[in-house]
Amino acid sequence: MGDLLIVVMGGAIARFFDLKEAEFPELESGPNLMEIHKIGNPEKGLRGRELYTDLKTGRGRAPMGGPSHGYDDHRDQHHDESDRRFVKRISDEIRALFKKMNPKKIILVSPPKMLGFLREELEYTKMKGLAIVEVQKDMSKFSPLQIQSQLSKEGLIPARKRPKE
Repeated sequence: MGDLLIVVMGGAIARFFDLKEAEFPELESGPNLMEIHKIGNPEKGLRGRELYTDLKTGRGRAPMGGPSHGYDDHRDQHHDESDRRFVKRISDEIRALFKKMNPKKIILVSPPKMLGFLREELEYTKMKGLAIVEVQKDMSKFSPLQIQSQLSKEGLIPARKRPKE
């Protein structure tokens, strides 16, 4: 089809899809969601001590065994900054695919927080003549068939049809 770009992202992965018609509709189901590219967020794969020196947040001990006290080590800001860097990579890829494919419509599927970061980064107004649809769901771990089923239920893309007999 080529006039549609679907971007499905979560905190750890972004997947880019195109909708392709069946080559032989009398023998194959179609149209089919085809993954054309994938980007991973290496920071989401890090755990525990690879990111922080102290695994627990929010409490410390006073010297000489005194009472514990609370503190904020700004982990939420660190996670947000990691997501912003990842969204920057995603937006760069969207721009590159936009130039290459020249789609008429982009469907962005993501949790709300990531969509907010993407809106800031992409500047939709610079993509003239383009319909941008946002779906606020985390489908990043769904299979292409599950993604297509969900998006077709919402009327955003055509459902798969059985082979013609």
